[in-house]
Amino acid sequence: MIVEAGAFALILALGLSIVQVALSVAGRLRRSAALAGAGEGAALAAFIAVATAFAALMHAFVVSDFSVANVAANSHTEKPLLYRVAGTWGSHEGSMLLWCLALTGFGAAAAGLGRTLPRGIRSMTVATQGVLGSVFLAYTVFASNPLLRVIAPPVEGRSLNPLLQDPALAVHPPFLYAGYVGMSVVFSLAVAALIEGRIDAAWSRWVRPWALAAWSLLTVGITLGAFWAYYELGWGGWWFWDPVENASFMPWLIATALLHSAVVTEKRGALAGWTVFLALAAFTFSMLGAFLVRSGVLTSVHAFAVDPTRGVLLLIILGVTSGLAFTLFAWRAPSLAQGGLFAPISRESALVLNNILLAAATMTVLLGTLYPLIREAMTGESISVGPPFFSLTFVPFMAALLVLVPAGPLLAWKRGDARGVVQRLWVAVLIAAGVALLTVALVSPRKALGAVGVGLGGWLVAGAVTEIVERTRAFRVPAAETWRRMTGLPRGAWGMTLAHLGLGVFVMGAVFETAWKVEAAEALQQGGALNIGAYHVTLDGVRPVAGPNYDADQATMTVTRDGRPICQVKPERRLYTAGGQTTSEVGICYRGASHIYLVLGERRDGGAATAWLVRAYWNPWASLIFLGPVIMALGGLVSLSDRRLRMGVGRRREQPA
Repeated sequence: MIVEAGAFALILALGLSIVQVALSVAGRLRRSAALAGAGEGAALAAFIAVATAFAALMHAFVVSDFSVANVAANSHTEKPLLYRVAGTWGSHEGSMLLWCLALTGFGAAAAGLGRTLPRGIRSMTVATQGVLGSVFLAYTVFASNPLLRVIAPPVEGRSLNPLLQDPALAVHPPFLYAGYVGMSVVFSLAVAALIEGRIDAAWSRWVRPWALAAWSLLTVGITLGAFWAYYELGWGGWWFWDPVENASFMPWLIATALLHSAVVTEKRGALAGWTVFLALAAFTFSMLGAFLVRSGVLTSVHAFAVDPTRGVLLLIILGVTSGLAFTLFAWRAPSLAQGGLFAPISRESALVLNNILLAAATMTVLLGTLYPLIREAMTGESISVGPPFFSLTFVPFMAALLVLVPAGPLLAWKRGDARGVVQRLWVAVLIAAGVALLTVALVSPRKALGAVGVGLGGWLVAGAVTEIVERTRAFRVPAAETWRRMTGLPRGAWGMTLAHLGLGVFVMGAVFETAWKVEAAEALQQGGALNIGAYHVTLDGVRPVAGPNYDADQATMTVTRDGRPICQVKPERRLYTAGGQTTSEVGICYRGASHIYLVLGERRDGGAATAWLVRAYWNPWASLIFLGPVIMALGGLVSLSDRRLRMGVGRRREQPA
């Protein structure tokens, strides 16, 4: 009965979303607060209905109800409870239900938290969210229903993909989808403003908190995915420019551009049309990611293997929703205000250049992702676009952007003083140069480009600190005055500084790890050893162990340096009996911010004794790769806690209906 109740709730949610659209539009046309309020109530009811359906599916996974087709295909009684819960969203059907849960949840939040919006904007925002909810709920109900029964339930399920049975990946999809779908509110606000003909500073102020919340959640989701790929897949890396990785990265880049562009629209009334365009593009790229992951056009450990028919339906949804939105934008664009003028050297100009570089970087990622698919569809020839392409195209745009970042916040609005900015950043320049020179002098082998990249990360960190020093006039006024200024800084300023600081930390870690990584692989017998950088790795032995739903060969490896023990790790090679799949569980020895990364490979029988393939990696400063984005996301949350940003605009006395 619980499953049937969930299936009914899912259909009810579809009906409520349609009612949400009808009531909100009627409330706007008739200027009726009662009808508009009823539409907002329908948005909340739709979310409750989807949450009920989601809870029913989760219950089916927890109790291993194999009469549900989705549970039979993606669960097993021997799975730990955490992975039975995570199985709820570990398939195409379940992930679409999670998407709908996030979509209706953001719709309900937009209805409940949008009290400060003008009545027309609020009604059309809720209506647009209802349209999106109706479309995706219809797709889920009729093409990807996760609550369908099977006629002859199996005795045992087929289990979840072992690669997905990991704590980081268990929470990765909820964060990622919250970021993806959070862009829907920005999309709806843009559509509503275009319909109402109101794109101004106030609208930009309403958009920013939603964009910031979605950006922060997406940052966490992408970081969790990169961390999972790092320690679960056993290949020693954290980012491979996989098309599905790119699918989540492109909305993040567009959202980053949107956050900066919205500031210009809010402060100066400029770039209004471009800000609206980015607001529409952010969720469009999110829907493109949903299509790429679920269409079957990609072969990836991240992708859901589904039939092409459902992929075509997702492509139609993408084309219709984004097509109508951009058509509306094209119709309204000529009437949008141009905003204030500004000098070539100004904060506005720096933010415009920031947006140009981010947009160009996004287009290179889009080209590298879609070109192989388009070429294969047109010619039948398969080609691969990998890291070399992105290193030549994406990296130069981002390097230019990173050089610009510390200078932007120090420029004045409308007309800036370039010489004054240089004078305030000279210490940061010296620090960056010193970091680069120290890297060249102390790190072997010497790599000039790597040293420049590390110096660029130091430039970002020093620039972020310089910004706070300038705002508080530290070292130029008494300490008490500096403290007063520091405690008086708005949280939005602290959040921006943290985001730039985190970006610098990430750049230093990514460049150092990429440039000076060391790899070694060797077939070792018990007692055998290999060298990795300055460290000596000994295979002490391999023994069989039994897990809750797998059998494993567990190695014990000792790491020493100059004869002194450093650590002991126990990587595993697991066989999941339910699906017959093999995975590697890596062993990581932490040395400050650096990692000694060990993988137990295939067994090599033959000769006098059994040998095992052991792969070892020295990943210097790898922890900074994951620490940087965490600081960036924290900066977003700190900014979101700023009352001025959180409230959007002050509550207004509404005109009588």
